[in-house]
Amino acid sequence: MIEKATSANSIAAMLKTLQTHAAQASGQIDPNAGTQATTKTDFSELIRQAVSQTNASQVDAQNTAQAFERGESVPLTDVVLKMQKASLSFEATLQVRNKVLKAYEDIMNMPV
Repeated sequence: MIEKATSANSIAAMLKTLQTHAAQASGQIDPNAGTQATTKTDFSELIRQAVSQTNASQVDAQNTAQAFERGESVPLTDVVLKMQKASLSFEATLQVRNKVLKAYEDIMNMPV
Protein backbone atom coordinates (compact mmCIF):
# COMPACT_ATOMS: atom_id res chain seq x y z
CA MET A 1 0.00 0.00 0.00
CA ILE A 2 2.80 2.41 0.88
CA GLU A 3 4.58 1.45 -2.33
CA LYS A 4 1.50 2.50 -4.30
CA ALA A 5 1.29 5.85 -2.52
CA THR A 6 4.96 6.65 -3.10
CA SER A 7 5.24 5.40 -6.67
CA ALA A 8 6.35 7.90 -9.31
CA ASN A 9 3.06 7.61 -11.21
CA SER A 10 1.01 8.24 -8.10
CA ILE A 11 3.07 11.27 -7.13
CA ALA A 12 2.88 12.66 -10.68
CA ALA A 13 -0.89 12.21 -10.78
CA MET A 14 -1.29 13.91 -7.40
CA LEU A 15 0.94 16.79 -8.50
CA LYS A 16 -1.09 17.26 -11.67
CA THR A 17 -4.30 17.26 -9.64
CA LEU A 18 -2.91 19.86 -7.26
CA GLN A 19 -1.80 22.04 -10.17
CA THR A 20 -5.25 21.79 -11.72
CA HIS A 21 -6.94 22.82 -8.48
CA ALA A 22 -4.49 25.69 -7.99
CA ALA A 23 -5.16 26.95 -11.53
CA GLN A 24 -8.90 26.74 -11.00
CA ALA A 25 -8.66 28.55 -7.67
CA SER A 26 -6.65 31.39 -9.19
CA GLY A 27 -9.09 31.72 -12.09
CA GLN A 28 -6.63 30.53 -14.71
CA ILE A 29 -7.02 27.55 -16.97
CA ASP A 30 -4.06 25.20 -16.89
CA PRO A 31 -3.26 24.15 -20.48
CA ASN A 32 -1.67 20.91 -19.22
CA ALA A 33 -4.76 19.91 -17.27
CA GLY A 34 -6.76 19.01 -20.37
CA THR A 35 -9.97 20.33 -18.87
CA GLN A 36 -12.35 22.69 -20.56
CA ALA A 37 -13.88 25.74 -18.91
CA THR A 38 -17.09 24.80 -17.15
CA THR A 39 -20.32 26.50 -18.02
CA LYS A 40 -21.92 28.59 -15.33
CA THR A 41 -25.27 27.43 -14.05
CA ASP A 42 -27.89 29.81 -12.78
CA PHE A 43 -28.53 29.64 -9.01
CA SER A 44 -32.28 29.28 -9.54
CA GLU A 45 -31.63 26.33 -11.86
CA LEU A 46 -29.50 24.63 -9.20
CA ILE A 47 -32.25 25.13 -6.62
CA ARG A 48 -34.86 23.84 -9.05
CA GLN A 49 -32.77 20.70 -9.66
CA ALA A 50 -32.25 20.14 -5.92
CA VAL A 51 -35.97 20.46 -5.20
CA SER A 52 -36.74 18.17 -8.12
CA GLN A 53 -34.30 15.52 -6.83
CA THR A 54 -35.77 15.82 -3.34
CA ASN A 55 -39.26 15.36 -4.73
CA ALA A 56 -38.15 12.35 -6.78
CA SER A 57 -36.62 10.67 -3.73
CA GLN A 58 -39.80 11.34 -1.71
CA VAL A 59 -41.97 9.85 -4.46
CA ASP A 60 -39.66 6.84 -4.82
CA ALA A 61 -39.74 6.22 -1.06
CA GLN A 62 -43.54 6.49 -1.02
CA ASN A 63 -43.91 4.11 -3.96
CA THR A 64 -41.55 1.60 -2.35
CA ALA A 65 -43.45 1.78 0.94
CA GLN A 66 -46.77 1.27 -0.83
CA ALA A 67 -45.36 -1.70 -2.74
CA PHE A 68 -44.21 -3.21 0.56
CA GLU A 69 -47.66 -2.64 2.08
CA ARG A 70 -49.31 -4.37 -0.88
CA GLY A 71 -47.19 -7.43 -0.19
CA GLU A 72 -44.88 -7.21 -3.16
CA SER A 73 -41.40 -8.67 -2.85
CA VAL A 74 -39.71 -5.51 -1.57
CA PRO A 75 -37.26 -5.96 1.31
CA LEU A 76 -38.04 -3.94 4.41
CA THR A 77 -34.46 -2.67 4.45
CA ASP A 78 -34.97 -1.04 1.04
CA VAL A 79 -38.11 0.67 2.30
CA VAL A 80 -36.37 2.01 5.42
CA LEU A 81 -33.28 3.15 3.51
CA LYS A 82 -35.28 4.98 0.86
CA MET A 83 -37.42 6.66 3.50
CA GLN A 84 -34.33 7.77 5.42
CA LYS A 85 -32.69 9.09 2.25
CA ALA A 86 -35.83 11.02 1.39
CA SER A 87 -36.01 12.41 4.92
CA LEU A 88 -32.37 13.52 4.87
CA SER A 89 -32.81 15.06 1.44
CA PHE A 90 -35.83 17.01 2.65
CA GLU A 91 -34.02 18.19 5.79
CA ALA A 92 -31.04 19.36 3.74
CA THR A 93 -33.32 21.23 1.34
CA LEU A 94 -35.12 22.82 4.27
CA GLN A 95 -31.83 23.94 5.83
CA VAL A 96 -30.67 25.47 2.54
CA ARG A 97 -33.98 27.33 2.27
CA ASN A 98 -33.59 28.63 5.82
CA LYS A 99 -30.03 29.81 5.13
CA VAL A 100 -31.08 31.57 1.92
CA LEU A 101 -33.96 33.30 3.70
CA LYS A 102 -31.67 34.36 6.55
CA ALA A 103 -29.14 35.78 4.08
CA TYR A 104 -31.94 37.65 2.28
CA GLU A 105 -33.20 39.11 5.55
CA ASP A 106 -29.65 40.14 6.53
CA ILE A 107 -29.17 41.89 3.19
CA MET A 108 -32.52 43.64 3.42
CA ASN A 109 -31.72 44.88 6.94
CA MET A 110 -28.33 46.31 5.98
CA PRO A 111 -28.08 50.06 6.31
CA VAL A 112 -27.46 51.82 3.02
